[in-house]
Amino acid sequence: MARKRLVILGATGSIGASTLRVVAAHPDRFEVVGLAAGRDAEGLQALAAQFQVKHLALAAPNKCGIPSGEAALCALASLEEADLVVMAIAGMAGYAPTLAAIDAGKDVALATKEVLVMAGTEVMRRRQERGVRLLPLDSEHSALFQCLQSTASEPACVRIGHEAKAEERVAEVILTASGGPFFRRETIDWSRITVAEALNHPRWEMGPKVTIDSATMMNKGLEMIEALHLFALDPSQLRVWVHPQSIVHSFVHFKDGALLAQLAQPDMALPIQYALTWPDRAFHAPVPPMTLAQMQNLEFSEPDLERFPCLKLVFEALPMGAWTHPILTLANEVAVKAFLSERITADKIAAVIEQGLTRAETDFDAIVRYAEEDVARFERAAPGGARCCS
Repeated sequence: MARKRLVILGATGSIGASTLRVVAAHPDRFEVVGLAAGRDAEGLQALAAQFQVKHLALAAPNKCGIPSGEAALCALASLEEADLVVMAIAGMAGYAPTLAAIDAGKDVALATKEVLVMAGTEVMRRRQERGVRLLPLDSEHSALFQCLQSTASEPACVRIGHEAKAEERVAEVILTASGGPFFRRETIDWSRITVAEALNHPRWEMGPKVTIDSATMMNKGLEMIEALHLFALDPSQLRVWVHPQSIVHSFVHFKDGALLAQLAQPDMALPIQYALTWPDRAFHAPVPPMTLAQMQNLEFSEPDLERFPCLKLVFEALPMGAWTHPILTLANEVAVKAFLSERITADKIAAVIEQGLTRAETDFDAIVRYAEEDVARFERAAPGGARCCS
């Protein structure tokens, strides 16, 4: 069997590291032909030497002679010899390279949820036109994808021709959420939450942006929108359950009454491996198997939207239409970046998103500009500055 040739964008991040763990565990199945990162030139070169990769790119300028910028990322994403592109660049920076990969006829394993939240209709249209598959890497969407696998129908994200539609059999999907570091707090004063507290996730090791989104539960809102596009669902079919153990990664409730769930260790290597080997399933993974003891005393509950205002805003925005989707992700991205640099307090993340939703439909650049203006206004208004809670 010929090895599958991979390009990995976001190679030095947490998803990239997990992807390379899978590659190392299956040297007979995978070959890495391209690697990209944000600004870590030294780390990228070390990975290139370890996996013998010639084609490299960085998002940021560098002194190492590595091609950089959006054009370099897009060129790598459309590398002729690649079979599959792993897209793990965080935030809006992953949008153009994803489209470049699709337009080049490459299957894409997608971890960058903002791509589908920003422009899911366009991405899925191009995917269909080019006849490529969009394979989910998030553990929740991988769980839904695995539950929907059938010999009789195909999910929207991999359906190419006129196969039966898997979503026609679905009553609802339930995305599980860990609840992040603040789920068990009786009260949450977001104005006093520190960056260090928000980054202290109890279950998952992720990049800073995704970890903050988990703390506010905004990540679950973005994942809801992502699921709309990957599986051709309606907003009324989406639910969220908080599940602190992170063992059940999502459920599909079918119209016949059956409820299917996917259970696994809270380790990204397994959903990544499933995407890389699909439609096959590997005989082993670099992840310990589940034990019966881990399946005892699992907890599930509805999220308290009053305690997590970012998630509440998503539930309120979804019935308003797809024009709200880029506002939700881009305004959030600007606000999270400002919080991580301690320009604003955590409560202002929801405030920036809410302000964005009060404005009319507009283009991506305007959404970002307005969000940055809102951040600057909140920063000026903060007594003593936002850094007082750092």
